[in-house]
Amino acid sequence: MRTKILAAALAATAALALTACGSDDKAQDSDSVADVKGGDRKESAIVLDKPKPKPDLILKDTDGKKFDLLEQTKGRPTLVYFGYTFCPDVCSLVMSNVAIAEQELSPEEREKLQVIFVTTDPERDTPKRMRSWLDGQGGQDFIGLTGDFDTIQAAARPLGILVDPPKKEKDGSITVNHGAQVLGFSPKDDKAHWIYTTETTSETYTKDLPKIIKGVNP
Repeated sequence: MRTKILAAALAATAALALTACGSDDKAQDSDSVADVKGGDRKESAIVLDKPKPKPDLILKDTDGKKFDLLEQTKGRPTLVYFGYTFCPDVCSLVMSNVAIAEQELSPEEREKLQVIFVTTDPERDTPKRMRSWLDGQGGQDFIGLTGDFDTIQAAARPLGILVDPPKKEKDGSITVNHGAQVLGFSPKDDKAHWIYTTETTSETYTKDLPKIIKGVNP
């Protein structure tokens, strides 16, 4: 299996990190490789000049219950990431880095923060699998969402996140192309003000999350 992150040069208003993950239904290989190209600001948050509205997205969570992103995250600091559980390396790295940083927050801060993982592979990412996978990254309180692929793709597009339909290759592996950035939404206006790339470390998240929770620039 092989993961390629094709990132265009990051500007304040556009940060598109494209992850093409080839995988199958077997255990993830330990020798997966990540090739990273481009990106001038690898760790610090990119502050958007024009904040992006939170998408009007209604999906199902890992308990099979309806989750209205706009209503259920209104007025709360929120991180949103589009990915999938069969990803051989990138998605688990991103989620585990966020989880490590979350552990450093106070109980009051953790109560406010919401971390949302939206699958880009809804056919294979069942609610049960997502819950187990998120827990395995340390995100026991992370919210996993799944639903109709077209709905997910349409919600990602205005955020500048590319999500392509999973593609079955000749060798039987599945390639899933998806934007690999984490978007941070402010509790003050429910808009995405910050973008993080796949190279953002847990230390950077640890430093930045308390500020995002307050709705101020890191």
